[in-house]
Amino acid sequence: MADLLNNPWDVAEEDFPWNGSTSEKLQFLLHYAVLAPSGHNTQPWLFRIAGDTIELYVDRSRALEKIDPQGRELIMSCGTALYHLRVAIRHYGYEPVVQTFPDLDDPDLIAFVRLGRPRAATLEDHRRFMAIKRRRTHRMPFDPVPVPDAELQALQRVAQEEGATLHVIQDPDRKKRLAALIAEGDRIQGANKEFRRELARWIHPNLVRVRDGIPGYARGLSDLRSLTDPILVRTFDWGQEQAEQDRLLSENSPALLVLSTTADNAVEWLAAGQALDGLLLMAADYGLFVSFLNQPIEIPELRARLMDLIGGRDFPQIVMRMGYGEAPRETPRRPIGDMLSINRYL
Repeated sequence: MADLLNNPWDVAEEDFPWNGSTSEKLQFLLHYAVLAPSGHNTQPWLFRIAGDTIELYVDRSRALEKIDPQGRELIMSCGTALYHLRVAIRHYGYEPVVQTFPDLDDPDLIAFVRLGRPRAATLEDHRRFMAIKRRRTHRMPFDPVPVPDAELQALQRVAQEEGATLHVIQDPDRKKRLAALIAEGDRIQGANKEFRRELARWIHPNLVRVRDGIPGYARGLSDLRSLTDPILVRTFDWGQEQAEQDRLLSENSPALLVLSTTADNAVEWLAAGQALDGLLLMAADYGLFVSFLNQPIEIPELRARLMDLIGGRDFPQIVMRMGYGEAPRETPRRPIGDMLSINRYL
């Protein structure tokens, strides 16, 4: 059995078990899959290795029932892990063979993934792989530097390859309209006690040794300030203050982005998650950072207005801001052993 690391961020490229069994190779590759982003860093995925196949499952025990009642962000998060896995497989010289939703009677089974035929990795394959450990969610203000049009267009192509559309919003008027929707979402969510309680469960002080959720340092909080933050988030209506902060962040970001799909179901959510991960890795390769502002999507009446803002046809799945800045620390990840089972007899 390949060594399973307690901290997946410690995985080293050169440790790939070239002479190991297929199962050992798949176990190693999972260290890269779990470095993918997920809603509030819930890491809602489970893996099973059965013979030569990785089975990817959604872990609904990590669902956000108030924030994400349909499970849309849950499935998208599994899509980012799936894309990370595909990138790692290509980097090590195999064609990934992926079958999504292989059992219609088991909606929690997201995908089968196998190592396909050997293939020479391209420069683009290597660059996306190297971006896995550089990608971060950047929640602080960005530098006032525009994002080149050529790079934005490349990101749009990546999204399109995975079956989604990336809308780039740079016009000041449209940015203000989107920023207003984000701020309105903050006010609605901040006033909702059940929403605040659920969010507070995934916010952690810096000094607490947990492997999921959002630590205080990721939001620019000191060790002392982060101790009180879960209590404040849970107890008080912070909507108006957060609305003003997010409005300014949005309006002053070099670019706002909306990722959309033509339908709104689990198949499209999974595609959106893979498209999201593809553009995040390409952005990291360009030295760009992204953070998420999904408030207008998490509130149905605001989502309808956002749909109009992007043209009235596609379903918006995620809202982002993009720009340059200093690289933040990585957020924690659970040990592989906590989310993996192995059946050696298949």
